[in-house]
Amino acid sequence: MLLLHQTNAMPRKSHPWGAPPWTVDFRPVPRALPDHVDFAIVGGGFTGLSAAAWLCRLAPGQSVLLLESAALGEGASGRTGGLALAETAAGPLPGLGDVLAGYKKILRALRIDSRLALPGVFELGRSAPAKNSPISWSDSGELQVVRIVPGGVIDPGKVLAGLARAAEKTGAQIAERAHVHAIDFSNPLCLQIRHKFRGRIHRKEIRAGQILLATNAFSLELAGLRVAAAPKLTFALATEPLSAAQLKAIGLSSRRPFYSIDLPYLWGRLLDSNGVVFGAGLVPLPASLNALFRNPASGGSHKNASLNLRRFDVRKGEAAVRLRWLEARVRNLHLALHSVRISHRWAGPILFTEGMRPIFHRHPRSKNVIVLAGYNGHGVALSVYLGQWAAQALLARRPLPRW
Repeated sequence: MLLLHQTNAMPRKSHPWGAPPWTVDFRPVPRALPDHVDFAIVGGGFTGLSAAAWLCRLAPGQSVLLLESAALGEGASGRTGGLALAETAAGPLPGLGDVLAGYKKILRALRIDSRLALPGVFELGRSAPAKNSPISWSDSGELQVVRIVPGGVIDPGKVLAGLARAAEKTGAQIAERAHVHAIDFSNPLCLQIRHKFRGRIHRKEIRAGQILLATNAFSLELAGLRVAAAPKLTFALATEPLSAAQLKAIGLSSRRPFYSIDLPYLWGRLLDSNGVVFGAGLVPLPASLNALFRNPASGGSHKNASLNLRRFDVRKGEAAVRLRWLEARVRNLHLALHSVRISHRWAGPILFTEGMRPIFHRHPRSKNVIVLAGYNGHGVALSVYLGQWAAQALLARRPLPRW
């Protein structure tokens, strides 16, 4: 296997969840796993990569290992729509600070070409529209701009790749296809791992001084979140590039992203190509999988449901039906969209929590394990921002919030 520092995306098999219109043009250098590390991070999304980069910057003499069960970009961070929003889904929590300002500062410090643009975000509603709303769409009534709130967009692929490069450059080891299937909460902590390396599956135990669990809907049991969080799926599609006249007609000439504040939920943003991403927000799991998550004793477990969720194919069955529904909905928003070609269709996981607050606390079984998850659709900027905070907390430089 070539051990080059990859700067281009390597060929991958088509994913059953489809492909978003961005790529992660980085693959970490493949290396055998160590026996012991100072810090182990489970999850290679925005949160885990941000934490890894900051741990290496703040404590350059200590070892950092990031374990990703799939490949970078295959989970929620690579399948987000790329809307960078202020605050949390629950609003401005105590001690949170300015998320967008902190996000910009982190991207600048790590020298990440994120394509960040913060023109503000349209909030859309079906009542009490603002004067001279540029948007007037037919969507269960007339959907118009209610107000403009802080925020904007990024290129998720570039941010993921940039965070990974920053982490690896400063000394972190990033291991893809490294699935953590259990943790022994003894002292020291011990992670049990199945790692696909050089074409073979290797079983490994790694002892760690501290652990950050920065996972998603697939690891509720591991993170102790089986009761505290509910996994969902969200679907999205992207159109072919639109002309300036089409963008003006649908009210997106300002290039502001948008989301609706009432149901049925809708969100979206422009791409650099002038294609438009549209997404449905709160899409429930298929009934068969939802039953497993709500009542594991009825026919399976969270682990089995998560495995089935990974196999959920947007080209078949209920998922394909929902994507066709979203496509029809988009075409009916405005006459200018009636015949537009759809270039990408995909789905991704999203984790919802009680009160829409992020979960950011010590694991109940060990003070040396931090759990950080559950952004409720606000994770693009918040996850990177809190990833830095998690690194500071692991180094005892900042206390965890009391949310």
